Amino acid sequence: MSTTIRVLGVDPGSQRTGFGVLDANGPRLAYVASGVIRAREESFAARLWEIYRGMLAIVEQYQPREVAIERVFVNRNPDSALKLGQARGAAICALADRGIDVYEYATREIKQAVVGAGGAEKPQVQLMMRSLLKLDGPVSADAADALAAAVCHALRGHTAARLSRAVARR
Repeated sequence: MSTTIRVLGVDPGSQRTGFGVLDANGPRLAYVASGVIRAREESFAARLWEIYRGMLAIVEQYQPREVAIERVFVNRNPDSALKLGQARGAAICALADRGIDVYEYATREIKQAVVGAGGAEKPQVQLMMRSLLKLDGPVSADAADALAAAVCHALRGHTAARLSRAVARR
């Protein structure tokens, strides 16, 4: 007997936080939904609140059992990294509030898992998500990155291990 695990992928951002939901059943992946939480408020604190509330709404609507989220990396601008970290924290707080398991992945690890190259560009990730998940229309870069995080999680075996334990309990 197989068990399906619903996985939410999150691509955090202080203005746009991408999300992607898929169902993983062993190696089979089925697209459920994707989109972007747009934080439009002027104050940074209000934007963080919008991300938190938006993430709660997504969790309520799609009921994921596990979440894959990108880790923050520091490039050239430490201020941008701090803001990204705070946006990520707002999303994680919403998930923790609902008791959902959160798994973290480096951006390069996600790209390596879905494209085969850790330095892949955003259009490559978008193309792979459309192809792998058999999506008809375009998918935004933020939503594609979130879907890629969910796919990475499912393919890396964390979800497979949970599936094995779930089946063993039956």
